[in-house]
Amino acid sequence: MRSLSLLLLTASLSEYASAFTGGHPDVYHDSYGQDLHRRNIVYNGQVSDTYDFVIVGGGTAGLAIASRLSEDSNTTVLVLEAGDTGDGAADTVNTPVNAYYHGLPGSQYDWAYATVNQPNAGNRSVSWPCGKLLGGSSAMNGMYHVRPSKLEIDAWSSLVNGTSKWNWDALFAGMQDSETFTPPTSDVQAIVGMVYTASSRGTDGPIHVSYPGFEFATVGNWTGTLANAGVEVTPDAYGGENYGAYIATNSINPANWTRSYARSGYIDPLPPRDNLAVLPNATVTRIIFDSSNKDNLTATAVEWASSADAARETIKVRKEVIISSGAMGSPRVLMHSGVGPSDVLQAAGVDVQVNLPGVGQHLQDHLSSGLLFQTNTDTAASLYASNATGNTPIFLSYVNSAVAYVNSTVVLGADGEATLKQQIADALSSSVSTLVPSSDDTVKAGYQAIYNATLNTIFSSGVAQIEILYQLTDSGSNGTNVVAIQAGLQHPFSHGRIYITSSDPFVAPLIDPQYLAHAADIAILREGLKLARRIGGTAPLSAAIVTEVQPGAGVQSDDDWDAWIQQHASTEFHPSSSCAMLPRELGGVVDEDLKVYGIGNVRVADASVFPISVSAHLQAPTYGLAEQAAKIIRATYNGVGLPSSSSGNSSSGSNSGSGSGSNNGSNDNNNSASHLAWSGSLALAAGGLLAALLL
Repeated sequence: MRSLSLLLLTASLSEYASAFTGGHPDVYHDSYGQDLHRRNIVYNGQVSDTYDFVIVGGGTAGLAIASRLSEDSNTTVLVLEAGDTGDGAADTVNTPVNAYYHGLPGSQYDWAYATVNQPNAGNRSVSWPCGKLLGGSSAMNGMYHVRPSKLEIDAWSSLVNGTSKWNWDALFAGMQDSETFTPPTSDVQAIVGMVYTASSRGTDGPIHVSYPGFEFATVGNWTGTLANAGVEVTPDAYGGENYGAYIATNSINPANWTRSYARSGYIDPLPPRDNLAVLPNATVTRIIFDSSNKDNLTATAVEWASSADAARETIKVRKEVIISSGAMGSPRVLMHSGVGPSDVLQAAGVDVQVNLPGVGQHLQDHLSSGLLFQTNTDTAASLYASNATGNTPIFLSYVNSAVAYVNSTVVLGADGEATLKQQIADALSSSVSTLVPSSDDTVKAGYQAIYNATLNTIFSSGVAQIEILYQLTDSGSNGTNVVAIQAGLQHPFSHGRIYITSSDPFVAPLIDPQYLAHAADIAILREGLKLARRIGGTAPLSAAIVTEVQPGAGVQSDDDWDAWIQQHASTEFHPSSSCAMLPRELGGVVDEDLKVYGIGNVRVADASVFPISVSAHLQAPTYGLAEQAAKIIRATYNGVGLPSSSSGNSSSGSNSGSGSGSNNGSNDNNNSASHLAWSGSLALAAGGLLAALLL
């Protein structure tokens, strides 16, 4: 039974959460009724005509970089964001569970991208949602906060001549700098038994990272089930060895059970800064260059418009343009500025400023699908639909977090791994000649370099090839409670491209990830789904499973699975690598300082620069990249930023210094009623709660 104090706390949280998101979009009120002007967001459209730095895109990376650069009072920064502020969607954004039931995809806050029809995936067009508001996709994602592995990031570094700016130590420090980690509440810890190593986590960063305040016993059975299925349990998924099963953290602020994202973390807490302006509803149409030096152009201004029909306006640039528009937006901006493959630009009617064939190439994405199982327990979806918990803020903080990153030996078996690895190696030449969506030799060389790094450094090294996710937020038909176990391909050998077809910057680009073009991809995903099925039949989780309802017993043979995958697999919402950090002779777009080749003062800083797909959701590594980018830029102009200010040291998975409880998977309570955790800190007074909400 819940205590009276917890009930009072729940009511208090509900009251403050409502106050936080309501009211006039330009101001909000503190507990004394005073109007407090909103941060550094420009609501009247009035900005200066010149800035030191113009950041194109106010999303996950762009707002983080803006916040860090504007820490230097001698630096002026403008962010141009195509989307709205997001004020009108504050309730949806701030409430974690809404990401699964009433999210932003399909709304005015979604770019609503879609791929071209995919010949190897049922000739289907696949929807690619993308955040079009301040905070970008960090305002609409599923809130998993996970990190990649050291081996992957060091493989990235090796592709860029072994630079220390982008090895594991550098990105690890950036990810630590970005976050404030809070352990689970005692109630949640008692139910799930999270294992964590506090020394691997950040302590004073802008993004709050924790666990939901409400949990289920079946989640507590996750790691034990995976261990019984032959998947190791990792003691420290955040220190460089992310492979194995664990309960992930989420981007949740446990002070008020709200989403913590780029805007709420990096912008909203700031005092007014005269040197920072964030302008929403400003679509960048192109970058304007001084082309007097054809070998090294200089960006002099950024052109933007509030809509396709509005007048074009320009902002002058003193120092640099930083493009942070994401895997779809960043190559789009470059191409409309005349920077990209000359054949694409000429066909679209755009004058070529820099022939850079790699722009839009090397596109990679995690492809996934999942199994649904009827369950005999309550789920998050069933409790939400019935309002059985009162749908309080603590319950509404529940999001999925049980994951496993599984290597090729476990997915394929030792013999299967060796066989498939040889087949992939044998297919290199034909893959380069037939699968690269470019005739340019440098792009083909880049594909070969990524292919070999993926095969020889990642495939057999223990790094995950498949992500397994356990989800309690799916709704069944006919009132049936269901859970999902999803499998996602992490390192596709199929690479695609993004390209423009019109000189009009308001016309969406074409997106072609070339899903399943390489035979290895469907083979790995198929075996990942078979593993998901085995997990559903493994104790102790199996005690909560009644029957498989998707795809069902009719799918058994490899041919059955392949046909099902081709019709049902979809994006895991992790596109990357379309402005890859590689040497120019490998079809690269940016160098190790994130500078675009052939331009003296334009950088790209977001997930589009990752040269290889990583086994992680992209939120945490993108924040880490943004932190490192800001250090590089600040060091260039102000002599600050590098080396990292983080006091943490790289961890290689040691559990020493753990501030955690542990879970050996022995919690077997599946047959009981739902085990729920209602948690909160009773020490938080009302004033403290309000202060936390305003931050």
